[in-house]
Amino acid sequence: MSSQVNIHEAKTHLSRLLARVQAGEEITIAKAGKPIARLSAIEDRPKRRVPGMDKGKVIIHSNFDDPIPEFDPDYMHPEDPMRDLLR
Repeated sequence: MSSQVNIHEAKTHLSRLLARVQAGEEITIAKAGKPIARLSAIEDRPKRRVPGMDKGKVIIHSNFDDPIPEFDPDYMHPEDPMRDLLR
């Protein structure tokens, strides 16, 4: 559920508005009927990641940095236009 209040009402009743937000409501603050800000609850932060928790799950082979054969000019078709650009 969402509702809109003007700046004066937001300043006057901030505590009440925050209680409504805490209950799950989203409130838009407007100036002259034009929305300028939104009050919404803060989501719980996800758990902090621990470095190394996936150790052993990822394997990087020794040929990881070797050239990709598709981009090797000697591997390409003789009429491929990219062949001359890669030489």
